Amino acid sequence: MKQTILGAGGAIGTELAKSLPAYTNEIRLVSRNPKKINPSDELFSADLSVKEQVEKAIEGSEIVYLTVGIDYNTKLWQKLWVPLVKNVIDACQKHNCKLVFFDNVYAIGGDNVNHITEDSPISPTSKKGEVRAEVDKLILSAIEKNKINAIIARAPDFFSEFKDRSLLMNLIYDNLAKGKKAQWFCNAKVVHTTGYAPDLAKGTAMLGNTPDAYNQIWNLPTDPQKITGEQWINLFAQEMNKSNQYQVLPGWGMKALGLFVPILKEMYEMRYQYDRDYYFDSNKFIRKFNYNPTDNKTAVKQTVDKLKK
Repeated sequence: MKQTILGAGGAIGTELAKSLPAYTNEIRLVSRNPKKINPSDELFSADLSVKEQVEKAIEGSEIVYLTVGIDYNTKLWQKLWVPLVKNVIDACQKHNCKLVFFDNVYAIGGDNVNHITEDSPISPTSKKGEVRAEVDKLILSAIEKNKINAIIARAPDFFSEFKDRSLLMNLIYDNLAKGKKAQWFCNAKVVHTTGYAPDLAKGTAMLGNTPDAYNQIWNLPTDPQKITGEQWINLFAQEMNKSNQYQVLPGWGMKALGLFVPILKEMYEMRYQYDRDYYFDSNKFIRKFNYNPTDNKTAVKQTVDKLKK
């Protein structure tokens, strides 16, 4: 049973490839420059913005995981995400593949992030959120019209030793490692759930290989503990034997510095995830699979330990 990962080079794609051998020894890794994770992996180089290459990449697959990460730029998201997902849906329909979409929660905005469940309304309050809402609606519509069997597997921001796409690691770990103060956005005293990439990827594999999980939205497994930005900083500071001092960049500061620092310009519209409680509830998954997510303290320790090697 061939299972294919579109966007196999990132943190989630890599961890997902580590999890799939529990279900199959036919794993195809697709990206511009794929690299083997398991000895038997099949590598397939493709530009996923090209419809014909998407079709070739998934041909012969039973399950397709879409874990692509597009650079954190609103204009790029607006240009690339919707055509990509349309192409993947069409290709899955043509080749009769199941689809598992690794999603974020940007489609949920405002105070709806106070407690995010699978029933939280699609309510974007940012341009990037509007893009993700459109993508989600495309997949949900394809499910409703019986075009494909699919899962939307949602995750909050996440971290692991792959630091390049983890804001938590950039704000806390990188600064502490340089002997600087950790940083946070808006308010470090409010709850901010952050997922652990290995758990999220393992959960994605479990969902993909569970027939009755399809045609639903699932929140991937995270530690149910409610933890604040300040507590995240404390966990990393303890593991790294560093000072837990930190500085908070307020929303207006993000906007001002965004004139000079591109990532802050992109983050300004996402400040609603940092200026109020942002709690991601994965109880549906935990109950279904009787799964115990890695606790936050252990996840931080494992991540720091891996970076010491």
